[in-house]
Amino acid sequence: MAKYENVYFIGIGGIGMSAEARYFKFKGFKVSGYDRTPSDLTHKLEEEGIEVHYEDRPDLIPQDKEKTLVVYTPAIPAELEELQFVKENGYRVLKRSRLLGEITEGQRCLAVSGTHGKTTTSTLIAHILTQCGEGCTAFLGGISKNYRTNMLVSKTETVVAEADEFDHSFLQLHPEIAVISAMDADHLDIYGNLANYQQAFRDFAAQVSGTVIAKAGLPVSQADTKARLVRYAFEGPADYYGKNISPDESGHYSFDLVYPEGEIKGIRVGIPGWVNVENSVAAAAVCLIYGLSPEAVKDGIGTFKGVWRRLDFHINTPELVYVDDYAHHPQELEAAISSIRGIFPKRKLTAIFQPHLYSRTRDLAEGFAKALSAVDKLILLDIYPAREEPIPGVSSELIFDKVTAKEKVLLKKEELMDYLAKEPVDILATFGAGNIDRFIEPITALLEGRLR
Repeated sequence: MAKYENVYFIGIGGIGMSAEARYFKFKGFKVSGYDRTPSDLTHKLEEEGIEVHYEDRPDLIPQDKEKTLVVYTPAIPAELEELQFVKENGYRVLKRSRLLGEITEGQRCLAVSGTHGKTTTSTLIAHILTQCGEGCTAFLGGISKNYRTNMLVSKTETVVAEADEFDHSFLQLHPEIAVISAMDADHLDIYGNLANYQQAFRDFAAQVSGTVIAKAGLPVSQADTKARLVRYAFEGPADYYGKNISPDESGHYSFDLVYPEGEIKGIRVGIPGWVNVENSVAAAAVCLIYGLSPEAVKDGIGTFKGVWRRLDFHINTPELVYVDDYAHHPQELEAAISSIRGIFPKRKLTAIFQPHLYSRTRDLAEGFAKALSAVDKLILLDIYPAREEPIPGVSSELIFDKVTAKEKVLLKKEELMDYLAKEPVDILATFGAGNIDRFIEPITALLEGRLR
């Protein structure tokens, strides 16, 4: 990297891209980039001194191609003029995942993979390492509430990375320790079928040098990796698991962690929901294997404030609750909904869900309908297309028609706020990976107005 002065990001507003942009800004490079639409994240980058523009303008790319590294995300359409320009004019052009592989090469990489759970787990690992003074550089898939960023920097040679399976990205990493949290079908537009998808995780396990920490029951065996294979679980049997698990009245769980060398008693998870006990067990396994003390692990789990858009409570009163979550896969929805139900078992749960991608909606419609049928009322929005063009015959109605919740309504997102203004709610949850996050502030303001 020494020969470069500029790092230019095409798609800089993505959560992974912005983390790398912040990393290179910290390292003293001139960083700039393009994104299609302004967002809170791009505005923060601009506040940090990173130039961002929102028009497809090849003329705004640094002209010295010998001193400019270009990074892009596969979510960017191939026909984008900026992407075509750099490929045709001799720039060094890397996918985001390849660059992350180069950054982590030669360092102690701690990686978290899985269909779900990886953002919270990797952010918790980074927090435990940071709080105890060990330190790490971390590339996270969400905004840490402890540090208000998705990138941490340290002088240590330890890197915590979220290992994303989309577009085979995680195969660019060669971790010392890696978690595999789930292998439920996803990204079938890339992998074709579940067998290919799961094989990619086994290929990832084969690249781990030290220890693979797989959730109990996943189809990964010792034959798939030269690394040591251990298992973790919410409750036993496993090498690492919780016992004496109990919630308090606020939904925060306490548990004892059983691990090969003994037990850590009385861990209280800093964020609510049963699913975060499971995430904490995985993070604890990584940190104990890495060499941290049981006390450091217990303290870090207890002071963890969570990740923006992961069971993220914006209002939590006896009269009214509003929680937001990034869930965009059936199993993620099941975990989030059951966690909310576990905290508020007798209250009415209204969920707003924005499906993400036409292909995912087509492939997993029945799973989405089953998960969403567990709420009392569903408000279902149109599909957020992200990188995809519409697929004939695929719409939110594929999910809506199969949902068996007591109440359900199908809305366009432009209709949502007017609808909510007249809708009584007890517990409201928003779910999705698209632009549903743009509604968080107006929904919070609307509901807070009812509490005055």
